[in-house]
Amino acid sequence: MPTPLEMRPHRGRRRRLRLGFSLFWRTFFLLALLLMGCIFVWLQTFRSLEDEPRSVQTAHQIASLVNLTRAALVYSDAITRVSLIKTLADQEGVRILPREPHDRFEAYTQGTLDRRATEELVDRLGEGTVIASRVNDEPGLWIGFAIDSDNYWLLLDPARFSRVGGRTWLTWLITAVALSLAGSALITRFINRPLKQLSRTKEIRDVNVGFNRMADQLAKIEQERAVMLAGISHDLRTPLARLRLETEMSVADEDARAHMAADIAQLDAIIDKFLDYARPDHVQFLPVLLRDVIDASIFSVQDYDDVEIKVEVDPELAVMADEVELIRVISNLVENARRYGRTPGTEVAQINIQAQAHNDAVLLKVRDHGPGVPQALLVQLTKPFFRGDAARTSAAGAGLGLSIVAKNIERMGGSFALTSTPGRGFAAHMRLQRAATSQAVAAKKQKAEGKTARMV
Repeated sequence: MPTPLEMRPHRGRRRRLRLGFSLFWRTFFLLALLLMGCIFVWLQTFRSLEDEPRSVQTAHQIASLVNLTRAALVYSDAITRVSLIKTLADQEGVRILPREPHDRFEAYTQGTLDRRATEELVDRLGEGTVIASRVNDEPGLWIGFAIDSDNYWLLLDPARFSRVGGRTWLTWLITAVALSLAGSALITRFINRPLKQLSRTKEIRDVNVGFNRMADQLAKIEQERAVMLAGISHDLRTPLARLRLETEMSVADEDARAHMAADIAQLDAIIDKFLDYARPDHVQFLPVLLRDVIDASIFSVQDYDDVEIKVEVDPELAVMADEVELIRVISNLVENARRYGRTPGTEVAQINIQAQAHNDAVLLKVRDHGPGVPQALLVQLTKPFFRGDAARTSAAGAGLGLSIVAKNIERMGGSFALTSTPGRGFAAHMRLQRAATSQAVAAKKQKAEGKTARMV
């Protein structure tokens, strides 16, 4: 069965770029982006719809001019033909020159006429039509055609058929973008004016000031609470140490001494819980081998008579975590299962620790086969100082174990969830970021070398 963390997306610590833009600038950028996107789409649509008809129209104009010139030359005598050629050159800017076999010309590949117009010209004027951009090093729009057995060049001014150039399009685009930005600023100003006027009222200003003051006070109280909790827990260590020493030296009754030592050890464990809960949030992520961490966590309890631990974790599986914090997490879960997860009918807690890779994450589960807890209490178990066993009268803990686990997992960028089946067991599910095994091995080797150097 999939775990709860497999059925929902991982909400790890993903650093997002948060820009401190005001509502005005956010609205302005969104409107400007929308308008400029519309302008760009309109520009591309207009050009795609304008290019094809304009190319065909240009080809028809040139073909008509060539056909008219050819007809005028065919049906005129020699004297009239010379006068016609001179008139076309002076008044229409059209030159007609004889085409010699040794003429050098460059084919029109791009420029004023595109491929579509060239194909249309050849289709209307015939296969022998030549379209050149330069003849005998003289630039222009040259159309080669034939009258009977004589070949001629028709020279036209390319500017008469040129389309709108890139500079013109760029000028219009810059103008449209500038107008869009100005319009976006104006619209945004009208939209935000009521909010700006509302923020200037004394009541809203007082609410904002009060809210900010309350947030600062809450943060300060939280910080002072953590410092106080850590300070009290630390100060209690000294009298507890003296009590332990006096108990060992002064109490003659062995049974009473053992009970007193157990109570002192229990108080010491509770102090450790307080210190763990007040621990600062800063942790350092490093690649660690998960199996090594689990082995270190269960080393102190694996030989106890009241616990049986089965580990199913690949030795090559690595995660990104703080090794000390992760050991503390697993130790808390194992201790919680050892205390409250004993299999019904026996005095032994059977604990299963399993882990498997899931895409870029590792799913870790610690499960016991005890009586479990009701579903209604699962949400409450991760709250500080909450105890799931309401009938318990002995101070076996401070109610911080699962709270510390959830807090540490969250600080390491992971997810934590609890499941329980009354009568069949209780399970803790964790989702951690997966790391490369080679990195974990290198980090472990570097740590061992550093430890050896410190010992030397």
